[in-house]
Amino acid sequence: MAKMSSSIQRNRIRSIDMMRGLVMLIMLIDHVRERFFLHLQVSDPMDIDTTSPSLFFTRLAAHYCAPTFVFLTGLSAWLYANPMDSTNKAKPTRNVREFLIKRGLFILFLEVTFITFSWGASFQTLYLQVMWAIGISMIALAVLSYLPRTLLLILGLLIVFGHNALTPISYVPHETGYTLWTMLHDRGYILQSAALNFKVSYPVLPWIGVILLGYACGPLYSQQLDKVRRGRWLLGLFAVSLSLFFLLRGLNIYGETLPWELQQSAITTLMSLLNLTKYPPSLAFLLFTLAGMFLLLFAFERVKDTQFAFLDTFGSVPMFFYILHLYVLLVMYGIAFFIWGANKGKYVGVDHIYQIWLIAAGLSLVLYFPVKWFSAYKSKHHAPWLKYL
Repeated sequence: MAKMSSSIQRNRIRSIDMMRGLVMLIMLIDHVRERFFLHLQVSDPMDIDTTSPSLFFTRLAAHYCAPTFVFLTGLSAWLYANPMDSTNKAKPTRNVREFLIKRGLFILFLEVTFITFSWGASFQTLYLQVMWAIGISMIALAVLSYLPRTLLLILGLLIVFGHNALTPISYVPHETGYTLWTMLHDRGYILQSAALNFKVSYPVLPWIGVILLGYACGPLYSQQLDKVRRGRWLLGLFAVSLSLFFLLRGLNIYGETLPWELQQSAITTLMSLLNLTKYPPSLAFLLFTLAGMFLLLFAFERVKDTQFAFLDTFGSVPMFFYILHLYVLLVMYGIAFFIWGANKGKYVGVDHIYQIWLIAAGLSLVLYFPVKWFSAYKSKHHAPWLKYL
């Protein structure tokens, strides 16, 4: 997204890039955990009886990544369709449908090729994960984008608030409807064979709702809304989302498949309350994570240009960073396995969760330089392929 000369527009774009940058770094921590702490892999929702608080809250932080990315993808699509020039004046609208379809298909291609290979150095199992969810959601938004924005908002709310009511619906393999329902709502294998497997890790229906909400919220960043009024909206959305979370989750009314219970200590009680389902993301999961995103978007728009500039850099080229860090981790794991062997059962790993954070911190420093270079390259060149990264 190009930088605008207007200070309002620059802050607007910078706050979005900083939000993306923050969740990219949180995602890095979680992916380091998936590489070097896999001997203590967590379930979904997590088993608080066997998961330490440090591991629990490390995983909980990663919950913010997917909702933020999908919501901001929808919001960015609205900004693409409603561009502004360097004087902060509206320009003619652009065809967002074509852009969303092309980029959605490109992301799906990356998911089943480069990204799949980065996880296991093979193509025996194609995992349809977060990029699959984003790609399908973009295509769905493209199909629905001709509808009035108010209708998109209503449809997004219906999906996000209503999909938990569909939980009792289930299909077994080879039953009519199983494949479609697995892709939409239930995770699982849609193809298993000796040569190739397809596993849906991110059911897409709730994420389609989130991207619709992001698109409907695009006018928050229009030229008609100044920083003060936008801030009021963001704080209002934060307050409403968090209040609904505590109401529905606190009373175990609706929106989460696993009810929380009082535990023997305050920390484990908090863990029980925040132990939310991600696959598919429950209403409670989305209310809690999107509330945090709204608050941070408000805060990032109010920091000085020199503060947290590194987040802006990471958030300006998210796809480049995403693919780069996955392959760096693949190589790191291979080297570690060669040196130390399988020191944690069939895996190679570290002993403590703080070591995961230290590895991630070191990697963020190392990866900052190629990310900064590519971000500068992207801002100076306008080749069509660059906008996909």
